[in-house]
Amino acid sequence: MRILLIGPTAVGKTALSVDLAQSLNAEIISVDSRQCYKYLDIGTATPTDEQQGKVPHYNLSIIDPAVKDNVKRYEERARNWRRDIERRGKQVLFAGGSTLHVQCTIQPLDDVPEADASNIARLEAQIKKDGIEILYERLREVDPGYINKMDGMNTQRIVRALDVWMQTGRPFSSFHSDDRSMTVPDDMAVFGLKRSRQVLYDRINNRVDRMLEQGLLDETASVLKRGYDLNDPGLNTVGYKQAIGHLKGNISRRQMVEDIKTKTRRYAKRQLSWFRRWDFVQWIDLDETTPEDAQDFIRKQVAAKINKG
Repeated sequence: MRILLIGPTAVGKTALSVDLAQSLNAEIISVDSRQCYKYLDIGTATPTDEQQGKVPHYNLSIIDPAVKDNVKRYEERARNWRRDIERRGKQVLFAGGSTLHVQCTIQPLDDVPEADASNIARLEAQIKKDGIEILYERLREVDPGYINKMDGMNTQRIVRALDVWMQTGRPFSSFHSDDRSMTVPDDMAVFGLKRSRQVLYDRINNRVDRMLEQGLLDETASVLKRGYDLNDPGLNTVGYKQAIGHLKGNISRRQMVEDIKTKTRRYAKRQLSWFRRWDFVQWIDLDETTPEDAQDFIRKQVAAKINKG
């Protein structure tokens, strides 16, 4: 049985997933587009060493920050990990909130063409010359549907989507089956975690403060010393963008903190808007139930689905 645990950032997925995996004899595959990068543990809220010591985790800290990852590569990795986990008689628990990664975990991607190196080089040269905003607007013109799904002005995804459009003349979003009509495989159960907006936003704000206390700026400085910069895919994300801006003297610490919190809250809102379109998600309100009761509910639903099958 495959269990998929989704929800917005900072809702409480990691802690619940670790306890749940222990009780279900499961191993965890991270459904996250940033936790896969090395050296970026604090800013991506990667599960701690203690949490990873309790349950085997996959898709964490395995890719160099300078290497471009994408949904298709994630799908291939996850498929191989899932087969290995199930071969050993374990259950698979997918946990995360990166929207496209979640979608392909439920329903495989259509046959998207491989990246064209010449297109990528051309697009990246234009970014260096004119900035990402021009390409963002071009993508808005040719594929507004994908713009609405994308988590902010993500350089890697903009370049990839335009590359596919340049190769095929088709919007990148057309290679993703209609997510509103998706169905869940018989051997999968999907659960969503939610909280009231104010509680979630408070948790986001507190987590940003905690990340800074844990050493987000030191972590960012260390990554920069390794030779990486904001143009590298791993660092092109909320948190590190602002931290780099502050370290380079472009914004104050106060502005950095405010920007990280604001952009993270907006990201959480987009995540929820996407997930709520799926009527097959069994939602659990963590404001109204304890983590223990949430686990009990999931275990019972999973058992019922296994018995039914």
